[in-house]
Amino acid sequence: MRLIAENLGGERGGEIVFSSVGFELHDGQALIVTGPNGSGKSTLLRIVAGLLPAAQGSVHLADAGEAYPSPASACHYLGHQNAMKTALTVTENLDFWQRFTGEPRLAIGEALDVVGLGGIGHLPYGYLSTGQKRRISIAKLLINHRPIWLLDEPTAGLDKASEERFAALMTTHCAAGGIVVAATHLPLGIEAQELRMGEAAGA
Repeated sequence: MRLIAENLGGERGGEIVFSSVGFELHDGQALIVTGPNGSGKSTLLRIVAGLLPAAQGSVHLADAGEAYPSPASACHYLGHQNAMKTALTVTENLDFWQRFTGEPRLAIGEALDVVGLGGIGHLPYGYLSTGQKRRISIAKLLINHRPIWLLDEPTAGLDKASEERFAALMTTHCAAGGIVVAATHLPLGIEAQELRMGEAAGA
C-alpha cells in the first residue's frame, strides 16, 4: 500500500492555509508533520482522513486492493478531541467504536491492558484524568485494524512512560506494514520522514 498526496492544498474559512504539499508513504513508513501554529498541520490530516475537502491536488491510495477504496476507508484518525462520551463507561465507548469501525482486532480488555489501563473499563469516561482519557483514545486505535494512523498531537497530556509506550505501539504498527502520519510539536521517538509546513494563518 502507498499513501500519496500530490500538490495538495488546504483551506479554512475560505482562505488557503497551505499549498503544493506532496508526499508518498509506503508500507512501514512514518511521516512527522511539523511547523508553527497556523501552518495547516491539522488541516492536512483532516483532508487525508476525508473530513475536509482538498482545496487543490489530491490524496489517494495505490496498491491497496478492494478492501480500501479510499484513504478514509484505511485510516484511524486521532484528533485533538478524544471522541468519547463522558457519561458512558470506558468499555461502552470502545464497544461503540469497535462496532462502528468494523474489522475487530484486539478485544477491549486487551487494548486497555496494552495502554496500561486494564481494570478501569467499568468507570465513566468523564471520571478519568486528561492523560487517562488520551490513553483510552490510543486504545481505540488497537481495537480495530486500520493500516493508516493519522495522529494530531497524539502525546498531548501523556506522561513520559505513556509517551514511550505509545512510541513502541507506533513502531510495532509500522513494523507490521502500517503507515503513520503524525502532526506534532514534540519528538515521538520513532523513525520517520519529516514534512515541515510553512508559515500561514488560519489553520
